[in-house]
Amino acid sequence: MDTRRLILFVIFSFSIMMLWDSWQQKNKPIAPAQQEIQTPVSGAAANSAGVATANNITTEGSFKLERGQRIQVSTDLFQAEIDTVGGDLRHLTLNKHLAADVKQGNFVLMDDAEKPMLYVAQTGLLGASLPNHKSLFTSSATSYILADGAASQEVRLSWVNNGIAVDKVYTFHRGSYVIDVNYQINNGSAAAIAPSAYYQIVHDSLSNQGTKMRPTFTGGAYFTEVDKFKKVKFADMEKENLSKTSKDGWIGVIQQYFASAWIPNTGASREFYTKKLSDNVFAVGVVTPASSIAAGAKGEVSAKLFAGPQTNTDLAAAAPGLEYAVDYGWLTVLAKPLFWVLSKIHALVHNWGVAIILVTILIKAAFYPLSATSYRSMAQMREMAPRLQAMKEKFGEDKQKMQQAMMELYKTEKINPMSGCLPILVQVPVFISFYWMLLGTVELRHAPFFGWIQDLSAIDPWYVLPILMGATMIIQTYLNPPPTDPIQAKVMKIMPIVFSAFFFFFPAGLVLYWLVNNVLSIAQQWYVNKTIHAAALAKKGNAKK
Repeated sequence: MDTRRLILFVIFSFSIMMLWDSWQQKNKPIAPAQQEIQTPVSGAAANSAGVATANNITTEGSFKLERGQRIQVSTDLFQAEIDTVGGDLRHLTLNKHLAADVKQGNFVLMDDAEKPMLYVAQTGLLGASLPNHKSLFTSSATSYILADGAASQEVRLSWVNNGIAVDKVYTFHRGSYVIDVNYQINNGSAAAIAPSAYYQIVHDSLSNQGTKMRPTFTGGAYFTEVDKFKKVKFADMEKENLSKTSKDGWIGVIQQYFASAWIPNTGASREFYTKKLSDNVFAVGVVTPASSIAAGAKGEVSAKLFAGPQTNTDLAAAAPGLEYAVDYGWLTVLAKPLFWVLSKIHALVHNWGVAIILVTILIKAAFYPLSATSYRSMAQMREMAPRLQAMKEKFGEDKQKMQQAMMELYKTEKINPMSGCLPILVQVPVFISFYWMLLGTVELRHAPFFGWIQDLSAIDPWYVLPILMGATMIIQTYLNPPPTDPIQAKVMKIMPIVFSAFFFFFPAGLVLYWLVNNVLSIAQQWYVNKTIHAAALAKKGNAKK
């Protein structure tokens, strides 16, 4: 395989890998959303031993997601709605992040509208006569606002039955995407109780799946020190329920740019689970036991809910391992350092587009020795092109003699046509890592570059960058050695147009990276071509003398 064929192979392989998830979409009709959703929790008592597990969370019967009174909560980061039915967190808008269409206002992370999205956070207690997510709570107020200068805002909901009083307390913190959820239990009954708490996120399997050209993962995920980070597809939840015990970790739902996760208290034993609730609706959650509460005594059980953007600082501050929610794919080991460098440069230049350009230059500089070997090989092949064409005309269709003559020429001129292959292959993982890094970086979402590019995570609205990138690819084909095979020559001319078409659907930040990389490659290849050509002319001049 000569160098130009390898380049062709690498470029098309790269495009295939970038569209891999798109080609994995199943060809099946989208089922209509259900009007009723089965309950994830039956409200049944715990088992005879008094210990509740995920097995106690049954899926019997069906019900509509009931609505009670809505409690409005306004903080510096959230506009939230809590329903008195179950004390569910039913709606969550992120004040610091805009919707994909900026005309729609701020980004809605959670909502119980069912269409186009069902995404709610539910909790409950397991045990006799204890409230679950179907129980009706009361609240002393219907609106809570985080006051100026206040560090936190508490929202308290109350429930009383059979002498047992339970307060479910949400605590929102200024500047934090972590929400505390605490059950305060006053056992006024005549017998001891041994409650367990469950915390779950209910999500449909149809929304937040990206586009056909840019599919993204939306589904369950969990982390433990033993298993590390694991993703759970909705399709896998449909086949089998997850049931995993651990002494640490978190579980939640991740999507492109955003995540939500339940984080039980440190040291508490926990059982992670997933359940199919109805067609296209699933629950991802955790059960954790509380200490036994004697008659007349009080007890507590609590957890934290992270709900927000996948910024590295926010994820790392929330829980160990939560930073893995940023899905860089199978080349995370390369993508993470690239993002670290990108973020450090951004801290200096305060423009993500400029940071991308500077990182691209650094990558190009780091690979300069390898790239020079590749470009030198192509330049030498370019100098040999007239002689190879003459051989083709001489031997015609006799491919065996043509091949023998080519190998003899390479040997005489001390040219290794494969010398440029390894440098290209070494750089491909870095290119792919950069692609995944840019695709998963929430900091680029709605980040302006200049002029008409006001969102580096979206496509170029005027398609200027993809067109320029296509132009650079055309220039590169003229700098490379011309193929002797007419069919291959036609393919090489069409390839820039075909490949550029893919980039019409890719984020502007990625196209910017590839454009800058191409410009640098053209400059380097032109310089090497000029140097090799000058050396060839000098050699011919010396030979005549």
